[in-house]
Amino acid sequence: MVLLHVLFEHAVGYALLALKEVEEISLLLPQVEECVLNLGKFHNIVRLVAFCPFSSSQVALENANAVSEGVVHEDLRLLLETHLPAKKKKVLLGVGDPKIGAAIQEELGYNCQTGGVIAEILRGVRLHFHNLVKGLTDLSACKAQLGLGHSYSRAKVKFNVNRVDNMIIQSISLLDQLDKDINTFSMRVREWYGYHFPELVKIINDNATYCRLAQFIGNRRELNEEKLEKLEELTMDGAKAKAILDASRSSMGMDISAIDLINIESFSSRVVSLSEYRQSLHTYLRSKMSQVAPSLSALIGEAVGARLIAHAGSLTNLAKYPASTVQILGAEKALFRALKTRGNTPKYGLIFHSTFIGRAAAKNKGRISRYLANKCSIASRIDCFSEVPTSVFGEKLREQVEERLSFYETGEIPRKNLDVMKEAMVQAEEAAAEITRKLEKQEKKRLKKEKKRLAAMALASSENSSTPEECEETSEKPKKKKKQKPQEVPQENGMEDPSVSFSKPKKKKSFSKEELVSSDLEETAGNVSLPKRKKSFPKEEPVSDLEESGNKSVPKKKRKLSKEETLSSGPEEPAVAKNSGSKKKKKLRKLSQQD
Repeated sequence: MVLLHVLFEHAVGYALLALKEVEEISLLLPQVEECVLNLGKFHNIVRLVAFCPFSSSQVALENANAVSEGVVHEDLRLLLETHLPAKKKKVLLGVGDPKIGAAIQEELGYNCQTGGVIAEILRGVRLHFHNLVKGLTDLSACKAQLGLGHSYSRAKVKFNVNRVDNMIIQSISLLDQLDKDINTFSMRVREWYGYHFPELVKIINDNATYCRLAQFIGNRRELNEEKLEKLEELTMDGAKAKAILDASRSSMGMDISAIDLINIESFSSRVVSLSEYRQSLHTYLRSKMSQVAPSLSALIGEAVGARLIAHAGSLTNLAKYPASTVQILGAEKALFRALKTRGNTPKYGLIFHSTFIGRAAAKNKGRISRYLANKCSIASRIDCFSEVPTSVFGEKLREQVEERLSFYETGEIPRKNLDVMKEAMVQAEEAAAEITRKLEKQEKKRLKKEKKRLAAMALASSENSSTPEECEETSEKPKKKKKQKPQEVPQENGMEDPSVSFSKPKKKKSFSKEELVSSDLEETAGNVSLPKRKKSFPKEEPVSDLEESGNKSVPKKKRKLSKEETLSSGPEEPAVAKNSGSKKKKKLRKLSQQD
């Protein structure tokens, strides 16, 4: 018997469920469909076989993208290969999306089914999913769905910034609006300034040039030979400049006040600025079209190509249209009127503005428009789906349209499409390689600049960190001087070094008894006269002991002791002298007893 399994994709992971042995016909009964709403009855029909949770939101997004594109992800492959029976002929897998079902059947070999019973079961699984999986609550499932929905939408909206066709749509719309406004305002300037200088309208036809001249001339009575050179610069024609000068001398216009001239000049300056902005916008549109749709712009022109993209809504929509739709794009009213009245349908729409249809004869306009629409459809698809945009295909397609035009006029047989496309493929590969090389160079330059910037930042931070260290070093130097000061003070007072105090007892041991007795007598006699030398022995010996046994981390205590000793040395001198004399007498007595 064939076992029916159901695959359910959720924001938290994949779930594989198995249906208990129930006939498929009985599942379609309305009573059984109502049982899907009841959890207890639904458990009698479906049991959870395996659940594979996603490790992170990034993995969930990757799996969601794979399912939407009809690709079997590695996580899904592992789940199905692990938990489905080995005998694939006895397994029927129910899925919600036919695309992923076809991919599973092609890659893994399991028979997949969609719709009908599977849709009802998935509806019940979706309703009771948080009860089927242990540890999953309804709130956490909703949060996971919301987070995955946001990240999935954000990923779908992301696109290449340099290939944005929305900017083209807005630019061409603004360009058309500016053309209308500039024409309207120029007519207003012509009427207004025509009261004063009516002959200028017949001499100058261009709107922007007329506004510049109206702004420059002002009062026609002030126009003289000195301004002739400037007039030639504005009109770019010496004959017209001379005609304007002659007309100003014999003009039939009315006189105008200074206030009216100020208003006319200010308004004409606005029109001139609008016309200049229109030119800059047109150059911007050309650069954008060369980035987004280079083949289409090379074939039919930037303005017509941008109008086709704007009318279709996007470059992707234009690429999806067939050639017959592209041919009449922009002539929808005429088409539906013809269908309603059963008249002749229009032969062309927006592509009529291209130069090819104007150059063709009247009897060939329909044929060349059909051929041109075909080539426009190919060019838009190349631009939309190619990774590296290049204008090679557009140039080759334009050559084909030119050959077709000459074929209609002279009968010269054009080249075959296959040969032209082979040439275009070779040139496109070379152009793509060159573009990628340029991009790599730009990326290397950018990385070098980034490294230099980071190195400069690191150097600056190291300099900032080194300044407090220098301050610490300078603060440590006086400390060392302070350590040396208490050692220098006793030397100035006549005290001996600790090294001298240690070396003297060693020499005493080698002295004879008579010398010791004589030295003792001398010291007892000079207790009052030489107190400083007698007090140095007991005082410096403990200091030297401290220096040998003490740690390096307590130099301040030593300094405090030395200072106190130096302060207290004055009044304690006679007591120290007496103690030293009594100790030496005891030593002499011991030596005499030993002898």
